[in-house]
Amino acid sequence: MTVSIPKILIDCDPGHDDALAILYAAQHLDLVGITTVHGNNSIENTTHNALAVLELAGLDIPVAKGCAEPLSQLRTASADVHGATGLDGAELPQPSRQPIDAHAVDFLIETASRHRDELVVAVIGPQTNIALALRREPRLKDWIREFTIMGGSTDRGNITPAAEFNIHCDPEAAWAVFNSGLPIRMVGLNVTRQTGFHDADIARLRGANRRVATTAADLMSFYLARQRERRGAKVAPVHDVCAIVPYVEPSLIDYVNGQVDVELRGTHTRGMTVCTLRASTKSSGMEARPEANARIAVDAKKRDLIEHLVTTILKYS
Repeated sequence: MTVSIPKILIDCDPGHDDALAILYAAQHLDLVGITTVHGNNSIENTTHNALAVLELAGLDIPVAKGCAEPLSQLRTASADVHGATGLDGAELPQPSRQPIDAHAVDFLIETASRHRDELVVAVIGPQTNIALALRREPRLKDWIREFTIMGGSTDRGNITPAAEFNIHCDPEAAWAVFNSGLPIRMVGLNVTRQTGFHDADIARLRGANRRVATTAADLMSFYLARQRERRGAKVAPVHDVCAIVPYVEPSLIDYVNGQVDVELRGTHTRGMTVCTLRASTKSSGMEARPEANARIAVDAKKRDLIEHLVTTILKYS
């Protein structure tokens, strides 16, 4: 029996964990394109970083530059845990290719049209490109197989006490995506903040003496030091990889059907994902439950996931 490899498009803002997500997806899935967006850094830097990661790994995948600003609010400051370039800590090669001529929104629509019912879109940065694509082409609701989103949380945030960074960067866009009616998986900070690299994982990558693994080790060493310094974290989280792993190893992350809404008006809670984990498609009696609009990640086999990721990175030369 032949198993079909899912086609995936990654919408991202590299970012250390985005870089690993690209390398991971390219090994296991049919990575048909990358679109970039504002978020961890400027659109110029996130696009350059995506191209540099592909250059490092010798991957020939089209990259389309996307939105530099959120839908309605001013762009927030860059995520300082990633450094001045958005991908500090390693010597990355200068890209030999440029982004394609098409804007990310147009490229997303064209790719979804070409791969109808097959395409998974991994949304691992702010959701501006996706919201605009949905607005421009309503038929995306029939063409895209599923969104897998790294963003939000079932508990606390990281950019504010209530809001996770990706959602906070463009809450209106996130609201539009969660209310699109498309199938959605969401993996948030409640799972990803504890799923990450220890020093031993980084040492294992460096000890292999391979170009990609050594560069990944340098990147994650920088990222772990920043996480410890600024947040007191014990690991360098691989937030974005967690959104892609289930298409390769479904047992590594557990989901429940739930309802996700995005707070747009709260003075202290703007950008918060309000998650109802007991959502249902039916209501009865006095207990009316909201309708489920997402599969929400609630747990991960953390060490197994990291072992799987390290093994994947070591496959590169």
